[in-house]
Amino acid sequence: MTRHLTALSLLLIAGAAQAGLPTLNYSCPGNIHLHTDEGGPAYINGNEAKLKKISDTTYDVVGGGVTVSIGINPDGTASVMYTGKHGANGICHEE
Repeated sequence: MTRHLTALSLLLIAGAAQAGLPTLNYSCPGNIHLHTDEGGPAYINGNEAKLKKISDTTYDVVGGGVTVSIGINPDGTASVMYTGKHGANGICHEE
């Protein structure tokens, strides 16, 4: 019984240590601003946007005709890119 409780405790701790969506503030070309709260929700230009979890480290935020893609790197930093109307795209920078 003790072994099962120990294993369960380790699984819970490991799950808590997995990276989730952090708080982010990024600016993208075309006057696009992204804000996320830890774990969601996400906002594009101040409006709540649809947050789609692709994997434990990859998210898409969709709103206002724009998709902002977020990748969480192993060191906890984020890589953020956007795709907009008429094929516009680019790399976003931390504010």
